[in-house]
Amino acid sequence: MMDSFNCLSKWLKNDDQTPFVTAFGKSLYEYAGHDIRVNNMVNELMASDSIFLGQVTTLKCKEVFQGLNSLVDVAGGPGNMSKCIANAFPSIKCTVLDLPHVVAVADSQGAKNLNFVAGDMFQAVPPADAVLLKILKKCKEAITRNGKQENNNKVIIIDMVMGNKNSDDDCIEAEQFFDILEMGCLNGRQRNEEEWAKLFFDAGFTKYKINYVLGPRPLIEVYP
Repeated sequence: MMDSFNCLSKWLKNDDQTPFVTAFGKSLYEYAGHDIRVNNMVNELMASDSIFLGQVTTLKCKEVFQGLNSLVDVAGGPGNMSKCIANAFPSIKCTVLDLPHVVAVADSQGAKNLNFVAGDMFQAVPPADAVLLKILKKCKEAITRNGKQENNNKVIIIDMVMGNKNSDDDCIEAEQFFDILEMGCLNGRQRNEEEWAKLFFDAGFTKYKINYVLGPRPLIEVYP
């Protein structure tokens, strides 16, 4: 990933989407798909990140999960995040939705209240009290019944929110690092609160709450 930033001057002069494409001729995930070493590295990185976030979230945001009977983790991969939630809250039925080839090798051992469903998140999301975010409009459909909100149904997002006034120097540095990483490898950028709000309201949601308890990546609750 760092090699891609050595190509910044060249990238600025061409039409490539990211510096990573300039450096390697394909996107990060395309490259990982043809290089087992890189693929394993990316998967291990994402798995470690999910386990860490799952442990912190269930410890510091317990009230977010109170009263929920079911939760769907959209594009949850091997289910590391969901396993943390399922073990911390045995009464919540947790489901991981991901592509068939991902689900085929997933392991639900260690959590009796966790299962995997093969599907396309762009087409539909299984219904549940709460959805761990990926695609907002489909998530909104999954947590409503006949177009109406029930109980405390919500979408739960764990992601960067730029410009938090309460951030210390370390958090600000982490925010800037993730923003550069997103630009360099994934053709995107991190959002501030105003940009998140527009995304929520454009998708048909009515309100949201940001819980600044996870450092540079807060937990956001979004309601229909």
